[in-house]
Parts: sequence; structure tokens; C-alpha cells
Amino acid sequence: MRASPLASAAVAGLVLSVCLTASAAAAPFTLGPDVKVNGGSTLTGCPFGASPDFAAAYNNTEVEPQVAVDPTNPARITGVSQQDRWPDGGARGLSSWQSSNGGTSWAKLADVPWSACQGGPQRFGRVTDPWVSYDRAGTAYFIGQPIDSAALGISAISVTSTTGSTWRPPQILIEDEGSRGITNDKVSVTGDPTRAGYAYATWLRFTHPAEGRNGPVADQHSFAFRGEPMFSRTTDGGATWSVPKPMRQSNSYFQGNQIAVAPDGTLYNVAANLFRGALAGGNATYMSVSRSNDAGLHWSSPVQIAPISFVQLFVPDDHFPIRAEDYLPDIAISPTNGDIYVLWSDGLGTPISKVVMVKSTDGGRHWSGPTVVSTGGPSVQSYNHSIEVTANGTVVLTYWDDRNNVLGDGIATTDVWLRHSHTGGTSWEPEQHISGPFDHYNAPISYFAPGDPRGLFLGDYMGLETIAGNSVINFLSTTISDGADVHAIRANHP
Repeated sequence: MRASPLASAAVAGLVLSVCLTASAAAAPFTLGPDVKVNGGSTLTGCPFGASPDFAAAYNNTEVEPQVAVDPTNPARITGVSQQDRWPDGGARGLSSWQSSNGGTSWAKLADVPWSACQGGPQRFGRVTDPWVSYDRAGTAYFIGQPIDSAALGISAISVTSTTGSTWRPPQILIEDEGSRGITNDKVSVTGDPTRAGYAYATWLRFTHPAEGRNGPVADQHSFAFRGEPMFSRTTDGGATWSVPKPMRQSNSYFQGNQIAVAPDGTLYNVAANLFRGALAGGNATYMSVSRSNDAGLHWSSPVQIAPISFVQLFVPDDHFPIRAEDYLPDIAISPTNGDIYVLWSDGLGTPISKVVMVKSTDGGRHWSGPTVVSTGGPSVQSYNHSIEVTANGTVVLTYWDDRNNVLGDGIATTDVWLRHSHTGGTSWEPEQHISGPFDHYNAPISYFAPGDPRGLFLGDYMGLETIAGNSVINFLSTTISDGADVHAIRANHP
């Protein structure tokens, strides 16, 4: 039977629609301009935070950036970073900026009194580890770690929030005295995309055997040596926070804790379990995830995702160390089907670190991979990874690598790349260059002690966040212009 003209037209329209949809899916991201976010520091003359080893901070350095997008107003984006990094750890303050036009321009927000340099308690000479996140109702949460010095005599976790552009005074969730062998470290905060007014803070609380009264050899063999994954939540938009409690009390060390929320409201905390049992001869070192079905009140035992192998990052020219995001994980959950993705950097048994990804399609019970997702080649190291899943289900990841470095030219050439997948990571669209090249040698140096460099430092993490549809905002600290500055690059996709 011959098809009618109307039927033929309908079929042609359907074919055209399918072709247009496929073309849009295969299209690259359209990159916006590289926008420098920060201006000059207002804290450079502050006398607080100096130590006998280091009397001066790196002025006008903005490192370790994070970014968040208001789901109720995607044009409003808030970014944070360290301000004026100290060589041996922490910074004079934490700065925050806000864009009201989707990342085209940025304005600095009034300082939060985190540290003495920002009008906070004088016992907090420094502050570190900034993180920012929005909840479903559009409340932003900004968290940090005030400390007295790099020696961590005092370490605290403080958090503030806002529904606009003025931060509340920060609330101290916990404060410990390092002389008792207790330290708080590596904090993050997650606004709940499924519950208005809910947000979750998590960090590592390191406890030393016998509060530091044992000898160093005995300490290494003590089963009391642990790093607990701590948890506190708000259910009223940051007005109050629960008393911090460990998600799990065991002889393990959970570093890099970060919570993500699935579409059904389930919480997942990812962490690198660096040892289990005594520190000497500990047998852990694997990536793990724990689950909560009641907004953080109770947590499952950690599920092992995959082993971790540590590899020192370095400048290829002279093997000068780089301190950056390596085994610290990033987690993202698809808002369309609940698939969970975890990203980190791993040697996989080689001396070259690669960005790897794992995926779970059954609520974190089973995992694929790890699969290398960076594409520089077998001799190219990659790190400073970030991953997000857009509202339309597109997996987007960014990372840094040194594929364009030329040995012997005196420049530590580094570039930033973006990859995306419309098939949940089964296949990937062509990689895109989004920033660089820049000279990593111009980064501030992180030191263990004078003369003992830990590495070139721009951050243990970089910011990446979805905006709307398939768009993302990349928030990174680089040395592209006049030192360590925060830059924002928006990437749009059909």
C-alpha cells in the first residue's frame, strides 16, 4: 500500500527530528570567555598567621577554588577560594565572589570572619579548605577550616550560609586542640537538591593514640590511630547544625570525604580509606562509599570501590614535586537515573598518574572500572579532576595534564581539558581544550618545612558545577595571568 502524503511528511519530520537530536548530542561544548574572577587581595598587610619558619604568605594568591550554582536562579553563581596562601599550609583568609549573570562577571562578597585577618578570633591565624554548595531552595552554604598555624595546634570546622549575597556570621561546628593529638581536616559541604533547607558537612577527624602521649614507634602500631569521617547537618537553612558525630567508628582513616545526594534523597559519602588497623602495616588503601537512607542519621558500612595506588606528581623537566588533587575523590550522581560516578587520579601500578572513573548503577553496591578517562597518553600524567552530571544526564569531566610540556625549556606547561559523554561513560565525545597553556612553575610552593618542598600548589581540588540543561561552569586556579588567580569558564551545550 502506498503511504499517504501526510504519513510521508510525518515520517520525514520524525527522521529530521532524530537527526537533529543526534547532531545536537554529538556537538561539542561552546566555550565562553576565560574570565578572571578575583581582584587584588585586601589582606596582604595582615600580621596574623606568621610562623618562625615562614614570616610571609604568598600575597595575591587565590588557590583551591570551588563553585556552586543556585538551582532557583541559575544566573546566580557563587565561588570561593583560599586568599593569600601560606607556604606551609592554610591562608590568611577565604574569599567569595558572586555572579548574577551566569558567570559573565563577578563581584567580591564581604569577607566572612573566618580568621584573625578577616576579623575573626585571633586564635585562628589561618584558614583553609573552602567549599560551597546550594540546596534545593537556593540557600548557599560556605564552609572552611580555621586553624592557628600549619602545626595545627588548633583546628576547627566553621560554616555560614546565605539566601542572597550577605553571609551569616560563621558557626563553629567543632574545635580541637592539636596538643591532644586530634586534628580536623579536609572539609566539604553539600546542599541537598531534594530537600529544602538541608545541607551536610563532612570532614576527617584524626585522633592520635593516647592523645600524643605514646612514643612514635608505638603510635604507628596502635589500633587507636584512626581518621573518622565526621558528619553534621542542618535542616533549617543553616540557622542551626547538629552535633558532629562520626559516620563510622573503626580503625580506619577516611580522607577526602564528600557527600552527594541521589534523586531519591539517598546520601552517598565517598572517601579514600588509607588504612585499616594499625598505621604500620595497615591493609586498606581503597576508595570507598557509604550510604544513608535517612538524610545522614545512620550510615552503612563502607563498600570498597577499588584499590588506590599512590603516585607522586612532578614536573617532567626536573621532577620537582607537584601537590595537587590525586587520590582525593570527586563524586557525581545522575539526576535522570541515579547512576553514581567517582573520579580520582591513580597510577594503576605505573609511575604515571592517570584520571580514572568508576560507575555504579545499583546504588553503590557494585562498581565498574576503574577506567582511565584522561587521554594524554601513557607517558602523560593527569590530575586535578572534577566530574558532574548535567540535568539532561550528560557526564562532564575536566582534568589537567602535561602533554604539551617540552622537556628542557624551563616551563612546566600545563593545560586543562574537558570530556563529555551522552551514554553514561560508555562512549565519549571528542576532548576539548578549555584552558592553558600556563606555567605551573609560577604556582606557590607548598612546604613541609623550610628547604623541604611538598610541591607546586594551586589546590587539592578545582570547581566544576552544572548550571542548567547541559551547561557547566569551570572554576579553576591557574597561573595564566599575574600569579595564582581564580578563573571561570562557562561551557554550554545544546
